[in-house]
Amino acid sequence: MRGGRDRLKILVLMGGTSTERDVSLASGIRIAEALRSIGHAVTAVDPARGEISTEEQRALSAGGVVRVAPPTQESLRQMAREALPRLASNLPRRGDADVVVLGLHGGSGEDGTIQAMLELTGVPYTGSHTLGSALAMDKDLSKALFRQAGVTTADWLMAPATASEVASKIGYPAIVKPSKQGSTVGLSVVKKPGALQAAIDQAADFDDEVMVERFIPGRELTVGILGGEALPVGEIIPRHEIYDYECKYTAGMAEERFPAELTAEETARIQDQARRAFAALKLRGCARIDFRMSSDSTFYCLEANTLPGMTNTSLIPQAAAAAGISFPELCDRIVRLALDAHADSARARRAS
Repeated sequence: MRGGRDRLKILVLMGGTSTERDVSLASGIRIAEALRSIGHAVTAVDPARGEISTEEQRALSAGGVVRVAPPTQESLRQMAREALPRLASNLPRRGDADVVVLGLHGGSGEDGTIQAMLELTGVPYTGSHTLGSALAMDKDLSKALFRQAGVTTADWLMAPATASEVASKIGYPAIVKPSKQGSTVGLSVVKKPGALQAAIDQAADFDDEVMVERFIPGRELTVGILGGEALPVGEIIPRHEIYDYECKYTAGMAEERFPAELTAEETARIQDQARRAFAALKLRGCARIDFRMSSDSTFYCLEANTLPGMTNTSLIPQAAAAAGISFPELCDRIVRLALDAHADSARARRAS
């Protein structure tokens, strides 16, 4: 193996049945290619459909899988119904792999469900454990924990909320979004009271809990955390009003700057806020913490992503590159962090 490190048997989970299925496939295929390039033995598996052959992976990689809009809810529900009987058999058992790399995004792949199932198998896996994954996915809970940890976050309400309640407690414009979704799926910017209910109804198509959050005008910033250490801060300048699904996954729809143009004091402050958010949610491995920076240089934490995108346009790989970390090295580090965390947990169990 290149660099003299041990060759690992790795299973990459990608796809799934969340609205971020296409993004997950793009992330997973890129991760698999990177890990193979440094000598690991890699198998790709879609928990919804089973093993993805090498030929299928090449075809997906060549053709591109992320469209301008996510898959429809009906198509995903149908896929989930068909996948349910096979889900357990598509997950690895002890001995099938040295480690599972989670290239899943959203839904049961990121909310702690898959993590809990993998805990039962005893196979090490990347990303945060069950509790941290669930806390980060639930934006209502995560924002409450941010505040307890001294991390500034915008005021919010949970639906149902009337237009007058939003006006008095949040103000307009307001952000309306599903509480447990990613990639800005189902998100709207509501500028007038009359548009509030339609936005809530739209968000409710994607989740049974809907958040109404104060809109923070300003700069869009992000901080990657790798093994507890903050990566260079990035700034995103989208072509749309917000950094939406199309801007995130369509080349040329956003400009990303790494490192962001901040003072040394601002950089230290936002990285400290990101590390605090990471710790508050009990995260591990690699995560991305997103912020808005207001005109008075206040950083407002938006959310934490426990399995951030790893596509060609994703932010964590760009942050790592700014720190001098190649994409294959980044993937390998994430794998090693998972193995270390698993070993630490095993030692703690033996000591108790």
